[in-house]
Formats: sequence, C-alpha cells, structure tokens
Amino acid sequence: MTYKIKSKEELEKFLISNLNEIHQKIDAIMANFEVPFYSSVDIREGKNKFAPIDHNIYPAGFNNICTIDLNASVQILKETIKKYGNSITRLAIHPESHTKNTLYLENIFGLQKLLISAGFEVKFISFDQALFASEGKISLLTHSGNQIEIYQARVSAGKVILENDSFIVDMVILNHDQSNPLNVDWPSIVTPVVPPYFMGWYNREKNKHFNYYKKVVEEFSALYSIDPDLMMAKFRTAQNIDFSSKEGLDHLALSVDDLKKELNDSSKIFVKASKGTYGMGIMVVENGEDIININRKERNKMDIGKNKIKFTSVLIQEGVETVLKYDDMPAEITMYLIGGKCVGGFMRANPEKDANSNLNSKGMIFIKYCMSELQQGQDHKCHECTYSVIARLATLASCYEIKEFKEKRMAL
Repeated sequence: MTYKIKSKEELEKFLISNLNEIHQKIDAIMANFEVPFYSSVDIREGKNKFAPIDHNIYPAGFNNICTIDLNASVQILKETIKKYGNSITRLAIHPESHTKNTLYLENIFGLQKLLISAGFEVKFISFDQALFASEGKISLLTHSGNQIEIYQARVSAGKVILENDSFIVDMVILNHDQSNPLNVDWPSIVTPVVPPYFMGWYNREKNKHFNYYKKVVEEFSALYSIDPDLMMAKFRTAQNIDFSSKEGLDHLALSVDDLKKELNDSSKIFVKASKGTYGMGIMVVENGEDIININRKERNKMDIGKNKIKFTSVLIQEGVETVLKYDDMPAEITMYLIGGKCVGGFMRANPEKDANSNLNSKGMIFIKYCMSELQQGQDHKCHECTYSVIARLATLASCYEIKEFKEKRMAL
C-alpha cells in the first residue's frame, strides 16, 4: 500500500501542523468510551518510528512530573472528576501496600498535592487489613520526609468510609495495580472507584492492550494515509508458557523467529510477561535460539513476578532502539494523562544500559521536563506534541479494554 506519510519526519511534521484537529478527532472518539481516570505511557523514539512500549492504568510517578505541568493540569483534573459526579468533594487515594518504598510514597504524596490544589479534600485509605494494628491508621514518611497517614477503610451500605473517622468518601482513586487482587467485594460498592478495579494486572494483559493499540493505530492512520508502522512496534503473542518446566519454549522460539523476519538483522526483540509490571518479567533476545538456550536464572526471572504472579503468556515485541539520550545515557519518554489528555511527563534514563535495553530496571533515573514551557516557547513545534498523540492513542486502546471487560461482566 502507498501512503502519503511514510517517514518519521513526515509524520512529525504532519502531527505538529494539524495538532488541534487531531486532538479534536481523538476527543470525539474517546467520547464514546469510558476513559481511564489517569494513565501513563512509555514511549520509545527510534530512528524510524515512535512506539508506545507499555501502558499503565495505575501510574506511579507523579513525583517525577514538572510542577509547572501539574499546575497547568488542574482544570483538566476538575473536569475529569466532575464526570463522576457534580457533588464530589472528598477523595480517597488507595495506594499499593509496599509502604516501605519511600519513593513510591513520594508519588502518592505528589498525587495528593495535585488533588488538593484542585480544591478537593483528600485522604489515603487501604482495604489491606494487614497494614493496620489496632489504631486503624498508619503514619509514614516519604523519601523527602513528608508525612502521610493511611486510614483503614471499610464498606458500609455500599459506601466507603474510614475506620475511627467521620470522613465519608465521595470517590476512590485506585493507585494499586492489583497484581495481587485486593480482597474486596467491589460490585457491592456504590462509591465511584476509578480507574476500574477490574483493570488490575490480575485480569489485564499487555497482549490484549497491544492488539487493541494496533487496531486504533490502523484506523487512525487510515484517516490521514499514514504508514501505521511509524507509530507502533511490531509484535507477536504467545500463551501457555511455563518458564520453570520449559513447556512452550519451543513455540515461543518460533514466534520470536517469525517476528525477526520482519526486522533488521541487528534488531533486538523484547519478550515481556503479559501481566508483568514494575519492569519485571522482561528479557531481550536476538532470535529464537536465545529462548531455547535460556539459563535457569533467566527462566526464574521470567517465571514469577510482583506478588508472586506466575507468567504464562508473553508479548514478543520489536525492540525499538532509542535515539534519545540524556548526559550520554540512553533514555525514553513517559507521558502522563488525566481523563485521556496529556498533563506532563518525564524522561527515564539508565547509565547501566544501552539503547537496545530495558531501561525500566536497576540503575534508572528520572529527569523532569516542562511540557508547558516547551509548547509555549516553540509554538507546539516540539517532539512532545508527537509524544502526546501517541500517548492518547495508546490510552484509547485501553478504552477498548475497559469496554470488553465491562461487556464480559454484564454477560455473566
């Protein structure tokens, strides 16, 4: 097929020149879906393409976003929350249970600050009974020494309330990815819970997300005669894998070699656990032979992930060699969205890795940049505008995921 836009440079020029129209088009499509309350998208910029490589519906890096961008996002935040109810004033953030991770606590502290700046009353809650002793709350310090308190929550007549507190919650914001699902009767809760609890990693899969992303990109590209390969990494999927017993590794090796046929000889391939999170369950290979020869240490890493979740299906993804660098370190972009609209982002760099590696791993550092300043100063002529379109398309793909899960639940 012949496309009007067939190079990375042509794509970026087109997106920048037609940015308002494109965002309006995406807005119109998203209006037909339930959009995640917030999300984050990891993006690789390669020599010949831009490609999202991961999508998180419970993002954990608000402390890494530029303050100017967060301040500029307040109106988007207000409009997003208003969609769940005009009278919402009291919010509860439900964090992960790994409360010893002080950098993670810095993230939820940053999220709380943002919500407070938007005019809401905000407290932290948890349904995880193991966190609490007799008092019904715990006090913790973030990495920067900020104090936060997490209250034990319960459900009464369908409403979420705090133990030993008169605070009745108007809306719960989940910042818990549920790779280990919480022991909560979610359907009995009438208090709005966002993003949907059923989008946790116990239920969600990267394989499904990227299949939907392919659909979204192909439909978007058809509107403007764009080569869709300019906006996505090629991929395959494989199921029924057991890295411990080596069952299914021969099939996985064949899938890796099948994808390799579409790539350059020098290209690497990322094999990712379909339910993996926190950068876990990822290996980088050159061909199927690397799968067959995988050692025990690598098999153990690919077998079990966060909260002892066992990986049995994988995403086989084209390794996009990043062209971005920060102080000579390979880097990639993470964009943050609220209500499907970009509100900022940061750069992830890793001095211990090369441009073909998984950068979301030991040694990584985060670099803030301010999109608001860049866009105002350069009249939207910047890479960040392209990243924002890619991130919104990836989040649109998650809208299809939510729709499918809801339809399945309604059919039960």
